[in-house]
Amino acid sequence: MPDLIHNLEAVQQRIATAAHVAGRDARSIELLAVSKTFPAEDVRAAYLAGQRAFGENYVQEALTKIDTLADLRASIQWHFIGPLQSNKTRPVAEQFDWVHSVDRLKIAQRLAEQRPAHLPPLNVCLQVNISGEASKSGVSAAEAPEVARQIAALPNLRLRGLMAIPEPAGGIDEQRVPHRHLRELFEQLRNDGLELDTLSMGMSSDLEAAVLEGATIVRVGTAIFGARDYSN
Repeated sequence: MPDLIHNLEAVQQRIATAAHVAGRDARSIELLAVSKTFPAEDVRAAYLAGQRAFGENYVQEALTKIDTLADLRASIQWHFIGPLQSNKTRPVAEQFDWVHSVDRLKIAQRLAEQRPAHLPPLNVCLQVNISGEASKSGVSAAEAPEVARQIAALPNLRLRGLMAIPEPAGGIDEQRVPHRHLRELFEQLRNDGLELDTLSMGMSSDLEAAVLEGATIVRVGTAIFGARDYSN
């Protein structure tokens, strides 16, 4: 799959260039390849090209892929990044390494209860509705400190940081604003004593803005795998 390999390299170069502009080490920014709606063979091809972290939005689709790629499980990271309903938390707690989309305390509590004891703590991010959109999941910036403290106290979870899906914006200056707000909230929580290290923000269209504002994980799908077909 030469296109996929070329796309991966192009995205890595975009990250490196933005990191250079920001005066950051590109190695401090992880690329999460968002493989939702793409088949397991595309994930395997990206893996063979050196990619190790993959993001999925739909529980059943993801479980099928994880099973198909069981031979890679020891060296692949599965991140759940989509909306998570209470009745779907168990398989996510059992099968994933990360959950970026914890948008309320109840979901975190269920993940903590259902994480198998033989596995390491589940890495989680608190999703913040940083643009205040009615259609978006996530806690408000005002609610985030209290919810973060409650999640950090749960067993079997490790609160790593914050995640957001900002409202689309035109130019890079406009794109940077919500990412900056998320970073400032992240820094506030760290100053309050929470041991956080992860800012999950930035996608295909705005990863440069996210890197400039401190992203440690960028979630990129279309720029790697191509346009999605949601007809299925």
